[in-house]
Amino acid sequence: MRATQGPAPHAPGLVGVGTAVPPDSYTQRELLDTFGITDPRIRSVFLGGAIERRNLTLPPPGPDGAPATETQGELLRKHTGTGLRMGQEAIERCLEDTGATLADIRYLCCVTSTGFLAPGFSALLIKELGIERFCQRLDVVGMGCNAGLNALNAVSAWAAGHPGELALMVCVEACSAAYVFDGTMRSAVVNSLFGDGAAAVAVRAPRPGSEPDGAGRAAPALLRFASHLIPEAVGAMRYDWDDAHGKFSFYLDPEIPYVIGAHAETAVSRLLADAGVRAADITHWALHSGGKKVIDAVRVNLGLSRHDVRHTTGVLRDHGNLSSGSFLFSYERLRDERAARPGDLGVLMTMGPGSTIETALVGW
Repeated sequence: MRATQGPAPHAPGLVGVGTAVPPDSYTQRELLDTFGITDPRIRSVFLGGAIERRNLTLPPPGPDGAPATETQGELLRKHTGTGLRMGQEAIERCLEDTGATLADIRYLCCVTSTGFLAPGFSALLIKELGIERFCQRLDVVGMGCNAGLNALNAVSAWAAGHPGELALMVCVEACSAAYVFDGTMRSAVVNSLFGDGAAAVAVRAPRPGSEPDGAGRAAPALLRFASHLIPEAVGAMRYDWDDAHGKFSFYLDPEIPYVIGAHAETAVSRLLADAGVRAADITHWALHSGGKKVIDAVRVNLGLSRHDVRHTTGVLRDHGNLSSGSFLFSYERLRDERAARPGDLGVLMTMGPGSTIETALVGW
């Protein structure tokens, strides 16, 4: 069912998108064989998660031919190097998609959770790409898989206050720089899931009286954002220091799919109620590819069909969980499908540490 009213005429719109992954792609079975994993329980986790391939930046082989163990310093350098390459490629593709140039960027927001560096990706990318040095910027670091929508909220607000000016958000996640390898089931779950990737989105609010934006395509307007924090599950997803390994380590509670699923309807209902919209009015969904169980739990609790989440499951199949940029990979596939029509409404959704569900309502 289509909305009876179009989006606000001056709301910021998603006028371009671009994604990037490292060149090396591995099947789950190739990864198991490369790391010499023979434990049938762990192999079952890798092979049963609805992921076929992931793009990763693996360490060089050690003396025994297996991938070498990386120190935290080496992982941080990988985070920076891989992140810069992916971020630059995603931005360039996004600008090409938007029909804009580097000189048009007035605001750059960079999102990451796979490493810490100062200065952050925003300053480094401005230097590497030659973006105008007066470009305003923001780094959102450590918020996790939900952070893309947290940051997009801030980017949308900046764009709304600067009509006609171009703002860019880029999510840069080198997940292969954020792992430990110790043979435990806890680590196996994490290591079976994440992939490297970057996604950039261009946001611009039209000047009053200007023509529609989006390089000739329908550009969805960002109508509303809503957050839903689950304090009782604050430790269910976390990335913290592991003394035993001398590295940061990601932890996922086995109950996370059910926690997220149980709160998904409440989160979406709040978003839609504030906008006076019914769930039946939503035609398109672009969700975070958090994992098979998470997607299934959200789908069942929201009453969605497999068709509704086809782009999310497709991203999971082809790339795994790409952390903060996952929902933009899904959105890119939705956009390229060209199925959205004027008056359609859609929901963007991410989930991550907090535990948190972030949502946004978009309208074409």
